[in-house]
Amino acid sequence: MSIIQITKYGNPILTKRAEEIINIDKYIEKLAQNMVQTMYAAPGIGLAAPQVNQGKRLITIDLSVGEKSQNLIVLINPELISQEGEIVSEEGCLSIPDINEKVARPSRVVVKGVDLKEHENIYEAEGPLARVLCHEIDHLNGKLFIDRLSSLKRSIVKKKLKKWIQEGKI
Repeated sequence: MSIIQITKYGNPILTKRAEEIINIDKYIEKLAQNMVQTMYAAPGIGLAAPQVNQGKRLITIDLSVGEKSQNLIVLINPELISQEGEIVSEEGCLSIPDINEKVARPSRVVVKGVDLKEHENIYEAEGPLARVLCHEIDHLNGKLFIDRLSSLKRSIVKKKLKKWIQEGKI
């Protein structure tokens, strides 16, 4: 297993819809293992395949950041089935370092996907897990958390990010 470089803001893969995974083969299994290692090393609580430059519908989540292995979620082709409520909370992203903003997300979600053993899993989540599931599924759809900010706030953040890219900070 190895740690993969995290794709940063400005890379076009982060704005494209990721492809459905048809076959769960050794490549996908290895990608998932490497994503888990990368997520823990960052450290982060979620990672989507586009964040490691892979346009595949695969996410890894662990709110315990590796402290409780039973908390690890690896989901292939996750789908948001239903959502309700709204909660505004601060969010960040491994692909957009040093930027945290308040983002509105559903307070409760139901997400369906497949694990590495091709078993369908349904997660009824609320609070932080609901937020992370939505954040990672957004990545698979080519959407970043800053795209959910007001247009004024988003333009301020994007200006800062452009400057950082020019200065080589990202």
